Amino acid sequence: MSLQHMVLRDFVIVRELDLNLSAGFTALTGETGAGKSILIDALQLVLGARAEASVVREGATRAEICAEFDLSSDLTAWLQEEGFAAEDTSPESLLLKRTIDAQGKSRAWINGSPATATQLRALGDRVLDIHGQHAWQSLTRPDAVRGLLDAYAGVSLSQLGALWSAWRATVQALQDARSAQHTMQEERERLLWQLAEVDKLSPGNDEWDEINTQHSRLSNAQALMDAAQAAIAALEDEDTGALRQLARAQDALQDQAGVEPAFANWVDVLASSLAQAADVAHSLHSYLGHTELDPQRLNSLDERMSLWMSLARRFKRSPQELPALYQEWRARLSQLDAATDLGALEAAQAQAAAAYNSEARKVSQARTKAAPKLATAISQAMQGLGMQGGRFEVALDKLEHPSSSGMESVQFLVAGHAGSTPRPVGKVASGGELSRIALAIAVTTSQLGSAQTLIFDEVDSGVGGAVAETVGRLMQQLGRDRQVMAVTHLPQVAACADHHLVVSKHSDAKGTASQVSALQGDERVREIARMLGGEKVSDTTLAHAREMLQLPARKKARSV
Repeated sequence: MSLQHMVLRDFVIVRELDLNLSAGFTALTGETGAGKSILIDALQLVLGARAEASVVREGATRAEICAEFDLSSDLTAWLQEEGFAAEDTSPESLLLKRTIDAQGKSRAWINGSPATATQLRALGDRVLDIHGQHAWQSLTRPDAVRGLLDAYAGVSLSQLGALWSAWRATVQALQDARSAQHTMQEERERLLWQLAEVDKLSPGNDEWDEINTQHSRLSNAQALMDAAQAAIAALEDEDTGALRQLARAQDALQDQAGVEPAFANWVDVLASSLAQAADVAHSLHSYLGHTELDPQRLNSLDERMSLWMSLARRFKRSPQELPALYQEWRARLSQLDAATDLGALEAAQAQAAAAYNSEARKVSQARTKAAPKLATAISQAMQGLGMQGGRFEVALDKLEHPSSSGMESVQFLVAGHAGSTPRPVGKVASGGELSRIALAIAVTTSQLGSAQTLIFDEVDSGVGGAVAETVGRLMQQLGRDRQVMAVTHLPQVAACADHHLVVSKHSDAKGTASQVSALQGDERVREIARMLGGEKVSDTTLAHAREMLQLPARKKARSV
C-alpha cells in the first residue's frame, strides 16, 4: 500500500498540482521558502488533521486535496466494515478527498462517499508514517516512548486496559459499599418493611382488573338473573313468545312460496333468525343454571379490594401500579444485598486484581525481553550517524502503583559518545544529536507499523558529510521494502534517492505560486549542484554532483 497520486488545487501557494509518485526512495528538495513541506501538510489534512481557512490560497474560494493509494487486504476489509465498499466488490484503490473553504469549513470523501475527519484519521496510521524534524520531542513523552517499545515487543495493551478498568470498577464498588453501609442498611430495612406490607396482599399482575370484574358481576347478580329470566319469557312464551311468532311467520310464507318465489328468500331469513333466537334462549338457560347469588364470595372480594386500595393510598400509587412497584422493590433489595455483601465484593476485587496482575506480568516479560534488543538495534544505527561509541538504553522502572499500561514506566536513555553516561533523551543538549537519535529510532522502528509509505521531514537537520551519506543510504535501504519520501536539504541524501522532486516558487501577473517537478538527467545534476554550492553553480559543483549521483548507483548495483 503506497501513495500513487496527489492532486492539489488552490492549496496555500499551490494553484494546481497533479503529481504521480513511485515506489522506492523519493527525495523532495528546493530552495528555502519554496514550500518543500506543502505536500506533507496536504497529506496530513487529507488524513484528518485540523483544517483552517488559512490553507486556502489567497483569492480562491476553496482548497482541494486528493490522494490516491493502492490497497492491501486489511485496508479493503476496513473499507467494507465502514461502508465505503460493497461486500461483493472490492475497490482497486483508496481515493481520499478533502476540501476546505474560505470560512474554514471542510468536507471529506473516501472512495467517493462522504466521510468524517475521524474516519480519515483512522486511515492515517494505516497508510502513512510521518517522522518530522522535531520527532525527538515525542521521545520525551512517556506514552510515546512506551508505545515504541510495545510495538517493537509486539505488545497490545487492549486486554490489559480492559482488565485494569474491570479491577478499578471492583475497587470502586467495594469503596462505595464500605462508605455507604449505614445508608444502604437503612434503605434495606425500609424496603423489607414495605415488601412485608405488600406481601400481605401478594398482588398478581392482572388481579386488580379481574377482581373488579368479578365484584361487579356478583354485586349485580340478582339484576342479571332477573334480566335473563325476562328475556327467556319474551322468547319462549306459548302465545306471545318471539320463537312462536317467528315460527308462525315462517309457516305462513312457506305455504305460498310455490306461488311467489320471493317468499322463499324471506323464509330462509326467518329460519336463520329463528335459529339464532333459539340459540340465545338456550344460552340464557345455561347462564341461569350456573349463576347464583354468592354473598360470601362478594364479601371476600370486598375485603380484598379494600386491602388493594388501602396499600395504594399508603404508598401513593394507583392500585394497578402495585404489582410493578412490588417487583421494583424486590429488584432494588437484590441490588442492596449484593452491594452490602462485602465478602463477595472483596472476592470480586481480588479476582479482578489477579487477572490484571497476570496479564501485566506477561506485558512486563515481553518488555523486559524486547528492551535490550531495541537498545542494541538503535545503538548500531547511531554508529553510522556520526555517534561512534554512542549508546542507547531502554530503562524499565517499576511504578509505585500499577496503571492501565502496566507495572513499569519506560524511558529512553542515550550517551552521545563513548565514555559518557546515558541520560534521558530530553536532557541531551545537542540538537544535531537529537535529530540523529530520532532518525536512528525512526529507521530501527520503521518496519513495525502497517503503513507502507514513510515520510521523513528534514529529520537530517544538523548532520552533514559522511553522516549525511549514511542517512541517504539508510533511506535508500528502507525504500527497497517500502515507499520512502524525504524532505531534505542535504545533497548527499538527495543523491541516494531513486526519484527526485524539486519544489520551486515563481511569480507572474496572478501572484506567487509553488510547483513540484520531477527531475532527471542534467536537471537533477544542477539541483544537486545548487544544494552543494548555492545559487552560483560552477563546473566544479556540477562535476561533484555527477560524481555523487553515480556513487549511490554503483553502491546499489554492488549490493544487488
